[in-house]
Amino acid sequence: MASESSFDIVNKVDQQEVDNAVNQAAKEISQRFDFKNVDAGIKLSGEAIDLQANTEERCNAVLDVLKDKLVKRQISLKGLEAEDPKLSGKIYKINATISAGITQENAKKLSKLIRDEGPKGVKAQIQGDELRVSSKSRDDLQTVQSLIKGQDLDFAVQFVNYR
Repeated sequence: MASESSFDIVNKVDQQEVDNAVNQAAKEISQRFDFKNVDAGIKLSGEAIDLQANTEERCNAVLDVLKDKLVKRQISLKGLEAEDPKLSGKIYKINATISAGITQENAKKLSKLIRDEGPKGVKAQIQGDELRVSSKSRDDLQTVQSLIKGQDLDFAVQFVNYR
């Protein structure tokens, strides 16, 4: 009898890549002519990313530079949560975070999707902020991966621990 194969559906962000993207954005902002004398800046403080500039438009331009750098580093923008620019003294600021992990609600949606549209005999089990999918057939697991990739989810997913 063949043993069960499985994989995990997760939403993880490589913090080092985020740090690299923020550093590249900061370097570009310091060198670009259109950001001269506008107090534009970006910095990473823990899990949060702080962006600033002297006008709302410049602040949004700094956010666009950050998004560009994140995409080049293969970090999904689905996890980027940025507030609207807020005036703080003479400077507009944006606080942004990159979320990781699959919420219970989203895990239940994925589990229901796999049960309803996936092949028979495939089991989905919620384990904290990830979802374990198992089946006796590896082909069924690949079908589930294709099914999930084909969905327009509002959060990023990766497939790990394929056994």
